Amino acid sequence: MVTTLGNAIKRDRLAHAFLLTGVRGVGKTSTARLIAKALNCIGPDGTGGPTIAPCGTCEPCVAIAEGRHIDVIEMDAASNTGVDDVREIIDGVRYASVSARYKVYIVDEVHMLSKNAFNALLKTLEEPPPHVKFLFATTEVNKVPVTVLSRCQRFDLRRIPSDLLGAHFAMICDLEKVEAEPEALALIARAAEGSVRDGLSILDQAIAHADLDTDNSGAGGMVTAVQLRDMLGLSDRGALRRLFGLVLTGDGPGVLAALAEQHNLGVDPTAVLRGLLEIVHATTIQKVGAPNDPAQSAEERNALKEWATGLSFALLHRLWQLLLKGHDEVARATDPREAADMALLRVVHASTLPDPADLARKLESGVALSSPQPTTPAAPVLPQTFEALIQIVEKAGKFLIAQRLRDEVGLIRYAPPELAIRPNRPFDTRELGQVLKEATGIIWQVATEDSPAQPTIREQELATETATREAVLAQPVVRAAFEHFPDAELIGWSEQRSATP
Repeated sequence: MVTTLGNAIKRDRLAHAFLLTGVRGVGKTSTARLIAKALNCIGPDGTGGPTIAPCGTCEPCVAIAEGRHIDVIEMDAASNTGVDDVREIIDGVRYASVSARYKVYIVDEVHMLSKNAFNALLKTLEEPPPHVKFLFATTEVNKVPVTVLSRCQRFDLRRIPSDLLGAHFAMICDLEKVEAEPEALALIARAAEGSVRDGLSILDQAIAHADLDTDNSGAGGMVTAVQLRDMLGLSDRGALRRLFGLVLTGDGPGVLAALAEQHNLGVDPTAVLRGLLEIVHATTIQKVGAPNDPAQSAEERNALKEWATGLSFALLHRLWQLLLKGHDEVARATDPREAADMALLRVVHASTLPDPADLARKLESGVALSSPQPTTPAAPVLPQTFEALIQIVEKAGKFLIAQRLRDEVGLIRYAPPELAIRPNRPFDTRELGQVLKEATGIIWQVATEDSPAQPTIREQELATETATREAVLAQPVVRAAFEHFPDAELIGWSEQRSATP
């Protein structure tokens, strides 16, 4: 936005209407006032022109900042929604500005205007006098008619990153002579969800909630993370990590005790499930190798790193699905506490069981489930099937190669250590051979051929699901249900089947 406006001012190609969108509290109205300053600034000496860096000291800049400039008219569309309100704008644009370079109309929450009001504004918005500029702000741009959008330059204001919010709140605390723990400011930044205004409201409440210092000035007070969690009803991140660890170890009584402790502290059960979902998400992101969240503490980063190393993608995805289903159940339950108990106990038992797909592949490959696999290259055991080979590649940490073998490769010939495949996309056989050597301890001969091949593993799984669905639909009870309820749909059967251990 700054680049576009700066270049437009330099080239004297200013649009006649601007639309600023974004979530609440990211500075849409404040930005509109800054643009009004930029268009009307005359500089400290009174001879300047439009600039992307208004001086802030000339009379137009000061008057606009104080909200008293006669040529900068602000209108709240939420309170002035009708045609009569817009007619005042239509009548006013015909008159030149009194003292400013441009007459600027700032319309906040413009999506609240009625359809007739928008229609009345269209002609003026399309061909306004050269001395008039329109600045619209809205949080719901989807409610603004396309006919209006097409007549404006649109700028989407982003959410403010948590690290910038934390630094901003720290600066405010210094100016207010209030001490605040870095973790507390990080909690406020996270709770603000990218909105400066939301964060300032929470910070102001936190300062009032903090214990007053003992000095005579009455200023000060320490804003702590503990007090902030009590104030917002947030669960302690450390307590959530301990609860997640109990879930992973399968400690049912411990999980129930930890959940009861959170309940006694006044934490909503839905917030507990949401916190566990955040941990699973953060662990998965850590496993992928994404950058760390600046708002995370060192302890949280170490815990996430440890879980990311020890948990497989399959288990993380299964935990996500189970917790997500539990969260929805708790949100709809008449007794959220009991629903949370049952949801977490289901996750406990599911997390300690082996993956059904792993068991099926081991059975197909003839691997004994009770005996460990040889791990030394001196006595390698060749997988008996192509599916078992993919599983070994995945356990070796080569997830991308394993995924491509599942989704993109049709098997032509499998005679370990010889492998002939027909890939759907170009496949580096040298890299694959090196990966197989590292995973199994022996040298493989890998070749790509343009010969008839089996469907990919993914295609076979989809075919199996389709056949299972058709079998379910063929059941007499299901057929009878569809005959009595023609608009019924069969949903959730595949998700339920994959999520059930």
